[in-house]
Amino acid sequence: MIPSEARSFQHRAEADRLRTAVEGGGTAVLTQVLTGMGGVGKTQLAADYARAAWNDGDLDVLVWVTASAQSAVVSAYAQAGVELCRADPDDPERAAQQFLAWLVPKSGQRPCRWLIVLDDVADPSDLIVHPDDPGTRYSLWPPGSPYGRVLLTTRRRDAALFGDGRRRIEVGLFTPAESVTYLASVLHACGRTEPVDQLTALAVDLGHLPLALAQAAAYLIDSGESAAAYRDLLADRATALTDLVPDALPDEQATALSAAWSLSIDRADTLRPAGLARPMLHLASLLDANGIPQSVLTGLPALTYLDLHRTPSSTVQARRPKWWPGRRQRPAPPVTTDEAIGALRALDRLNLIDHTPQTPHQAVRVHRLIQRATRDTHTPNQHDQAARSAADALVAAWPEIERDTGLGQALRTNSDALTHHAEAALYRPGAHTVLYRLGRSLVQSGQVASAIDHFEHLVATTNSHLGAEHPDTLIARGDLASVRVSAGDAAAAVEEFADLLDHKRRVLGPDHPHTLTTRHNLASSRGRAGDAAGAVQELANLLPDRVRVLGPDHPQTLTTRQNLAFWRGKAGDAAGTVQALAELLSRMTRVFGPDHPHTLITRNNLASWRGEAGDAAGAVQELANLLPDQVRILGPDHPSTLRTRNNLASSRGEAGDVAGAVQAFADLLHDQLRVLGPDHPQTLTTRNNLAFWRGKAGDMAGSMQECADLLDHMTRVFGADHPDTLSTRNNLAFSQRKVGDAAGAAQEFTDLLHDQLRILGPDHPHTLTTRSNLASCQGEAGDAATAVQALTDLLHDQLRILGPDHPDTLTTRNNIACRRGEAGDATAAVQALTDLLHDQLQVLGPDHRTTLSTRYNIAYWRGQAGDAARAVQAFTDLLPDQLRILGPDHPDTLSTRYNLASSRAEAGDAAGAVQALADLSDHMTRLLGFDHPNVQRVRRSLNHWQKQAQNFG
Repeated sequence: MIPSEARSFQHRAEADRLRTAVEGGGTAVLTQVLTGMGGVGKTQLAADYARAAWNDGDLDVLVWVTASAQSAVVSAYAQAGVELCRADPDDPERAAQQFLAWLVPKSGQRPCRWLIVLDDVADPSDLIVHPDDPGTRYSLWPPGSPYGRVLLTTRRRDAALFGDGRRRIEVGLFTPAESVTYLASVLHACGRTEPVDQLTALAVDLGHLPLALAQAAAYLIDSGESAAAYRDLLADRATALTDLVPDALPDEQATALSAAWSLSIDRADTLRPAGLARPMLHLASLLDANGIPQSVLTGLPALTYLDLHRTPSSTVQARRPKWWPGRRQRPAPPVTTDEAIGALRALDRLNLIDHTPQTPHQAVRVHRLIQRATRDTHTPNQHDQAARSAADALVAAWPEIERDTGLGQALRTNSDALTHHAEAALYRPGAHTVLYRLGRSLVQSGQVASAIDHFEHLVATTNSHLGAEHPDTLIARGDLASVRVSAGDAAAAVEEFADLLDHKRRVLGPDHPHTLTTRHNLASSRGRAGDAAGAVQELANLLPDRVRVLGPDHPQTLTTRQNLAFWRGKAGDAAGTVQALAELLSRMTRVFGPDHPHTLITRNNLASWRGEAGDAAGAVQELANLLPDQVRILGPDHPSTLRTRNNLASSRGEAGDVAGAVQAFADLLHDQLRVLGPDHPQTLTTRNNLAFWRGKAGDMAGSMQECADLLDHMTRVFGADHPDTLSTRNNLAFSQRKVGDAAGAAQEFTDLLHDQLRILGPDHPHTLTTRSNLASCQGEAGDAATAVQALTDLLHDQLRILGPDHPDTLTTRNNIACRRGEAGDATAAVQALTDLLHDQLQVLGPDHRTTLSTRYNIAYWRGQAGDAARAVQAFTDLLPDQLRILGPDHPDTLSTRYNLASSRAEAGDAAGAVQALADLSDHMTRLLGFDHPNVQRVRRSLNHWQKQAQNFG
């Protein structure tokens, strides 16, 4: 009997395809197979098709077969044989064969138009009869006939059901619009209305599954509950699906939602490898319904779980294929990866999951209600075991370095799902590692705000479950403080680490490795908060304790030495940092070997600090040598490799190859967008660097636009108060200054300074830098006296905070001298710069780029003071050193050549100046291009002095 039409039956796209009589190319469709998970409405679609075909007068015979078992098919065929062929009702198998033979068209007889519907075929083998006599095997598939049609519905996806001219039609879920229309129609027919937004949300909660929607609508009508109340019940983990079934099922349905898939699970469990489908579904029910990486469900923890929870052989014995050995004489071998994949395939064949290995990061999808029904079958102990095994599987699949952003996102999403379904289990007996790995992955991927939310919750939950002084709670607090540093709130991190250190000293003892790690993190946070000298002092105090407790070659001891060297550099001692890192590199090469990642990081740091110490060319060479080693050992997409490329690009720019720096940053940005994504901090840093060096290459307007675009992006990603956002504002104002808008830039720096004083405090290095930039803008805007006063006040604070030998302090002394020159006192500028040079030679050495810049400024202001001859001599003495240290193409070298030529002209040697400027013009045109602003400046000066030479000639 054809099932009655469901209430508010909806016409669906699958119905149109069923009624299409031909495939592409004009081939007639005689057999169609509707396949889909239980509850999607396959039977209703088949019934609608059958009624329409009968009502249209297209059929002479219609046979509806409930085909859930072979005996049911044989019985239905036998009944048709009795009614149509006068077969013997006492011999059903013979009667069934007579009916199948009757369907074959006979020559000379009027053809019979027939439709056979085989509804809910549970097993393809049910359509093949294997009598005791092997020679009498026959098929229950209706025979091919140009006048007959076959429609089969099934949850199965076995290859045996398809092919041979059979058209496969996948029946999916309702669309969102269909779901809401269905719910509204059913409720309206009973005098009920619900807000559309609640019906929309309910449809989402039920995953647009027609069976679930029908039973939910019936429940609402019978109980009088609102859709919102039903949703609350559904969200309550203490509520089972059996509690949400109406007393009487609608539309002649035979199965409640909670049991809709039980038979399919039983059948999947009998397929090879027997007994593994059910425990595999238990794991999948706790993870992300929209995509589980295959590596999670086939790794060692998952295999161990499957091995321990395989369905007992006695349960699946009856369904084993006949070739299976009857009884094991020895324990089963461990479950293999191939068997785990086989379990996924078994579940896929029964439409319990979608398994698509070609998308490995989302290889397994499970409807959320199948997951819910599966979880409802867990005992509390089974639930906890499955949850912790799923957590183990996630951790095992999680790479230490997330080179694959798609995999990282999938693992985070699955961890969120597991926490949602089984959070309490992850705190028994202690906090599971996956909880920490999830938060750290959020940091690695640049999702700092989400990481803070995660660790704040983790701290609160570990404190609640385990206690305030449990080691897991202390670890969570440490992670939270570390994330605050990444979020730019280093001052808060200092407070949290200081409080955490008190707890760890009391709970774990002063020499516990975790206590020492907290001391290390506290020191680094002080540095991030702007107190580089304090960081140096604390790390220097920590180092002997780590040597005593852990030994001189322990990785954490070496890490402390690395960070101590770093903060010494930030405190102004770049040369000392280079020396310390060189010694550390020798030790790390001996301890770890030359190819160890820690050794490679130290090489990167050493090269970068060589550049900070003034040897940009040396930094370029060392980084260029390091890069191929990192590509060979770590791969081209490893974060350390990408970081080296960033440092190499910066060093190239500092060494004078501005165009090379721009191209290197552009290439790096392309790869970072692919590997890390657009919102990752390293990607945003590269965008910032690219804008900076494009400005240096002469495109200040383009640089300014890129900074403006980047600022919008960073404000969205990090927030307005993040230090990186503030740094981008600084760069944008700097670009505005360079395009000639000194007044506008001064206003931007003023606004920035106000925010930095509020966020970072008055003594933070970034705040001091902004004060310096603001003073420079004031000077360039024509207010030299105000600029000198501002710089003098700044110098007083820098001497107190940074000390007299810090590079920033020396830079401010340089700026004061130059501003005095701009205010009209060139002689005072020369004297101040001469005094500064003496100190720079002592602190930085004669070859440091800053020392060379001071020599340049002395020569320049000698000329401005009217002493053109001494300016020529000073520039002449400087040029060979710049050629040796910086190279002929460095912008500073080119500036010296330009000013040397100009000074010669001022000293009366116009002809010599013309020749020098002509040579320089040719050189810069080849190097930078004809349209570069600096080239045009040289050409204007050349034209001017050519005219002067002609006039005096």
